[in-house]
Amino acid sequence: MASDEQAFDFSEHPHRRYNPLTDTWVLCSPHRAKRPWLGQVESLPPDNRPQHDPTCYLCPGNTRSDGANQNSDYTSTFVFTNDFAAVKLSQPNYHNELANTVGTDSEAQSLLSSLLKVESVTGTCRVVCFSPRHDLTLAEMETEHIQEVVQTWTRETEDLGAVHGVNYVQIFENKGAAMGCSNPHPHGQIWATSDIPTEPARELASLAKYRASHDGACLLCNYVKLESKVSSAAKTSSTPSSSRVVFSTEHFICLVPFWAVWPYEVILLSLRHASTLAELTPAEQHDLADCLRRVTARYDNLFATSFPYSMGIHQAPTAGEHKEDGTMHLHLHWYPPLLRSATVRKFLVGYEMMAEAQRDLTAEQAAERLRQCSEVHYKTRG
Repeated sequence: MASDEQAFDFSEHPHRRYNPLTDTWVLCSPHRAKRPWLGQVESLPPDNRPQHDPTCYLCPGNTRSDGANQNSDYTSTFVFTNDFAAVKLSQPNYHNELANTVGTDSEAQSLLSSLLKVESVTGTCRVVCFSPRHDLTLAEMETEHIQEVVQTWTRETEDLGAVHGVNYVQIFENKGAAMGCSNPHPHGQIWATSDIPTEPARELASLAKYRASHDGACLLCNYVKLESKVSSAAKTSSTPSSSRVVFSTEHFICLVPFWAVWPYEVILLSLRHASTLAELTPAEQHDLADCLRRVTARYDNLFATSFPYSMGIHQAPTAGEHKEDGTMHLHLHWYPPLLRSATVRKFLVGYEMMAEAQRDLTAEQAAERLRQCSEVHYKTRG
């Protein structure tokens, strides 16, 4: 029951926050961060990987996981088509033909057509090895080497986007066993598909809706403007009037979004309205590479561990109405699971699965903790 007898404290009292980018809500319960933890505690993997692992199917010169293909003796970023790709470029077409399985029953055909929908999807998947070294992550790589990764992402987006039938290119990285990564060699993936996947499609719909109702303005451009103003006026506190900006550069801004779900979730946005990686200038590419290093180094330094996360890049589709209309605003999401320490993580279960997303510390508290982290990796600090 609501009470007017005390002032509302965003760092203590439950509240919901709206995500205009996906038209969803998240429940914030900051008081729960004080509860004792008797749940699962992760075991930390050994952090003593060699520069080259002869058993790793991603290291230079090694045989890959299918047992048939072999990596080249690559010396920088290396790309190959996934030997176990989730989608294929060539397969039979199929579009909601299940209605034919119920014979001539018109009612059953109608119900089946409206409730059980199927369509074929085509595409291809790439693996991107960030470095030939088995023991390095983005957090420990030099900016110039990460720029090679950015250039590879850009080139692959353009090349795959030119393939007939490919409408969207999704770049992502799963880092760490806690996020389902099956190989510790620093790598990411690129999935190019004939459909626009659910998450970027939802964002595109929200961006287009905002643009139509705000005289052509971009939702994320305005959000960057708002967060920059809040940051300039912020005082040290945990209320929504305090800063959620972790850092900003000449071309990008990194912040914990107001509507963040994961404990230390951040979003990296281009300050200039660009829709794709291909639109970035060489200076912006270099800046993006440095931002990748800075974000991941702060993550590792937060709990002095190789911080797990899922990272993804959202950019314009490679075909269709939103390819060149400027609706999409280039941005990167990081969703890391660690909550209290290197061994205690957040699980999206129960209420999160059955009702809506929920978090135990505010975006402002998370941003403050990330701001306090050094960008010099803890392994190299003297």
